[in-house]
Amino acid sequence: MRIDLFHDTACPWCRIGKAYLKQTLEQWDGESIEVYYHTFFLNPNIPDEGYSFREYMQAKGGGRVSLEQWFDAPRRMGEQAGIIFNFEKIDRAPNTLLSHQLIALAPPDKQEVVIDAVYKAYFQDGLDIGDLDVLVGIAKDNGLDTATIRQQLEQGEKRNEVLADARMGQQIGVTSVPFFIVNQKLAFSGAQAPEVILDVMRQAQSEIEQA
Repeated sequence: MRIDLFHDTACPWCRIGKAYLKQTLEQWDGESIEVYYHTFFLNPNIPDEGYSFREYMQAKGGGRVSLEQWFDAPRRMGEQAGIIFNFEKIDRAPNTLLSHQLIALAPPDKQEVVIDAVYKAYFQDGLDIGDLDVLVGIAKDNGLDTATIRQQLEQGEKRNEVLADARMGQQIGVTSVPFFIVNQKLAFSGAQAPEVILDVMRQAQSEIEQA
């Protein structure tokens, strides 16, 4: 069975959705699962240097809700999913293109841990994941060749592939993330609880068996 997951590395709900998917897969006893991660940009127009995080979030919320209220829901859901959000540590709202390129450059057996490391760097450690040196540091911490990764990122390797991946998501109608497609047929969005994801997977399994 195949699961396609569209996400952005600056999306707290994507981090939660991915954690819930992992919990779901630990409970799954059906056929083997392959997960494919795809790029989505919450805001592709953020400049390379990023924006001031608090100013950006205040503008995004239109001043209608305080930032602490804005952050409360992902904090609480993150606790339920076993992950930490330290929004107070975040200084920059990043352009996430380079972080998606790092994920695309990671070998298949390292891709998931690199995604988790990028999420942790941003949401837990408050690092700027639009910064080349930060991403090279993540690569180093996860056993990738730093000199090679730095050169590849500087030269824009995988950039076109990442952009094409994001366009593909738009073409099939992805407008919000996380967005899941199970077995290329059943789709749902949002950071759904493991039991919800499990129900969709069981439905997909049933369809496979009846085909």
